[in-house]
Amino acid sequence: MKKTYQLSEVDCAVCAAKIENAVRKVEGVTDARVNFVLQKLTLEADDAAFDDVLTRVKTAVSKAERGCKVL
Repeated sequence: MKKTYQLSEVDCAVCAAKIENAVRKVEGVTDARVNFVLQKLTLEADDAAFDDVLTRVKTAVSKAERGCKVL
């Protein structure tokens, strides 16, 4: 399943890269892309475990970039 989420507080391309790398390391994520201009995260993960993966992704995003949240 592939879904796109709005992010808050992505200030630059370096921040976006840090978030993208952190999300890609989350177990169950098959792909992740961050567009810092649009402040969007496109997340691809297994359908069956998507809700669990999303919870872990939200944690990874907030740890990678303080103040950033998945909306």
